[in-house]
Amino acid sequence: MYEIVRREVLAEDSDLFEIYAPEIAKKAKAGQFVIIRINETGERIPLTLADFDAKKGTITLVALRVGKTTHLLGTLKAGDEILDVVGPLGNPTEIDNYGRVICVGGGLGIATIITICKALKDAGNYVIGIIGARTKDLLIYEDKLRGICNELHISTDDGSYGHHGFVTDVLKKLLDEGDTIDIIWAIGPAIMMKFVCKTTESYKIKTIVSLNPIMVDGTGMCGACRVEVDGKTKFTCVHGPEFDGHKVNWDLLLSRQQMYLNSEKLSFNKFKEKIRG
Repeated sequence: MYEIVRREVLAEDSDLFEIYAPEIAKKAKAGQFVIIRINETGERIPLTLADFDAKKGTITLVALRVGKTTHLLGTLKAGDEILDVVGPLGNPTEIDNYGRVICVGGGLGIATIITICKALKDAGNYVIGIIGARTKDLLIYEDKLRGICNELHISTDDGSYGHHGFVTDVLKKLLDEGDTIDIIWAIGPAIMMKFVCKTTESYKIKTIVSLNPIMVDGTGMCGACRVEVDGKTKFTCVHGPEFDGHKVNWDLLLSRQQMYLNSEKLSFNKFKEKIRG
C-alpha cells in the first residue's frame, strides 16, 4: 500500500497527489511514469511523474478527472492509501546541453514538462517554456515554471490570460523571430502535440513528444500501447514514452484513443449511479 501524504486541487477537475514511494522516488528520472491501481477491483492507469524527491521518498502525480478511475482517485485524501504503484517505467528524457530549447506544455502536460525543464536547465540549456490551457482557471504551475525557465510564455484558448489563441501561435512567433532553437519538447493532448509537430516540421527542428496511448501492463507484454513511429510498430511503455514527433503516425494514435470511449462512458455512468446510492 502507498500512502497519499498530500492531496491538492490544482484546477477544476485536476488533482495533485504526493505519494510515499521511496523505492520509486530514488530511481525516478524526468520523463518517466508509473502505473497505479487504486484497489483490488480497479483498473491500471498510467500517470506521468510530475515530481519526485528521493530525500522525502515521495513522488508527485497529477490526474485529470475524466473517467471512473480518475474520479475515484479524486475522492481520496491525505492519509488514504493506493493499493499498487509500479515504476518508474519508460525511458527517461535524454538530457544534454543542447543550447536553446523550447518546452511546450498543454493542459496537464504542463505538469509533465516541469521535471524536464528543470533537468534541461541544470544541464546548462537556455529553457523557453510555453504553456497553454482552455482558460486561465485551468492553467497550472505557472509560478513554478517561472522559477525554472529563462522565459515563460502563456496562451489561453479564450484569451482570459496571456496570448489569445493556442500554444502553436506562440511557438510559431518565437520560431519566426529567428533565434536558433536546437530542440523542442511538446507534451499534452495528442491533438496539441500533433499540431506542434506540424508547426515545427518546416523549420526542421527536432521535436520530442511524450505519447499517451491506451496502456495496461506497462512492460511491453500486452501490446495495448502500440503506436506507429517511422513506419514501425513501437510499444510506448518500453520504447517510449518519448519519440520524435515528426515520425509519429498521429491519425492512428488519435483513432486508437477513441476505441473504448463507449465502454468508458458506461463504466463511468455505473460508477456515478453507485455513488449516488
